[in-house]
Amino acid sequence: MSGFETIIYEKKDGTAYVTLNRPQALNAYNIRMRDELYQVLAAARDDPDVRVIIFRGAGDKAFCAGADLNEFLTAPSPVIARQVRWERDVWGRFLSITKPIIAALHGYVLGDGVEIAACCDIRVASEDARFGTPEMGLGIITAAGGSQTIPRVINRAHAMDILITGRWVTADEALRMKLVNRVVPRDELLPAVERIADKIKTYDPLTVSCAKEAVTRGLDLSLERGLELESNLSARLSAS
Repeated sequence: MSGFETIIYEKKDGTAYVTLNRPQALNAYNIRMRDELYQVLAAARDDPDVRVIIFRGAGDKAFCAGADLNEFLTAPSPVIARQVRWERDVWGRFLSITKPIIAALHGYVLGDGVEIAACCDIRVASEDARFGTPEMGLGIITAAGGSQTIPRVINRAHAMDILITGRWVTADEALRMKLVNRVVPRDELLPAVERIADKIKTYDPLTVSCAKEAVTRGLDLSLERGLELESNLSARLSAS
């Protein structure tokens, strides 16, 4: 796929690379990026050649420094806002992907950047990464699922700390919070993420998909229902 203004989409050896590409604006998430990301996520989800998806940010300064407030705080009418939200539900599209998604996080990871990262399955940060949700200081709350996804990634106390105080945390603190899985030197970020992707690609795709489904769906079920889900998925694999 080509012709995007704010996203670079590439495929190599079964890995799809999704690069947020507004480095001059610290990869701030704007309406155009939302629309293009919506298309790209569907392409990666539906492409049988794609086994793993890697998210990253262009430039040296940021993965994503949050929403472009010049656009998103200029609100359309409620009717149009609801219609656009329904037609471009990027966060619901993230949830529809059964393939592993790995985030390579560097520099500023703020607002929508944290929310995108929280939608990924594995998060690797460089030592220079800084995380935060500054919405509270703007008189708004997270509107891209952060109040729901972040507590599911880390515990409630840490989530409240980040979401309500608006303070930024370092990569090492994010690791202690379990907001990220590992921290590496900046020049090792992409190689580290690619090693994880390459390891995942050695496994059967259906098995990987079922493992992800068991965890993501199971988190919203009772233990009894979750165990039933795991059993059903195991039976599906045995039958295949």
